[in-house]
Amino acid sequence: MRRYISVSNFLVVDNTLDRQFDLQTSDVSWGIYIAYITTLEGFGYLAALIDLYSRRVIGWWTCPGKVEGLSDSV
Repeated sequence: MRRYISVSNFLVVDNTLDRQFDLQTSDVSWGIYIAYITTLEGFGYLAALIDLYSRRVIGWWTCPGKVEGLSDSV
């Protein structure tokens, strides 16, 4: 069931994993890590897609400045 918080317009989804991250196989559940990084050229964002079973990064993306929808591109 998807619902939106009316004040902030963020998508809120149910906690289907119920914080149970002890998975039995890979390629079933993933998490996204988003970091704000300051460099000599300014700042940017790093988004990493992580397999929750193996804890390995399976993809990553960077973008300069704040870009709407970065997690959607992951």
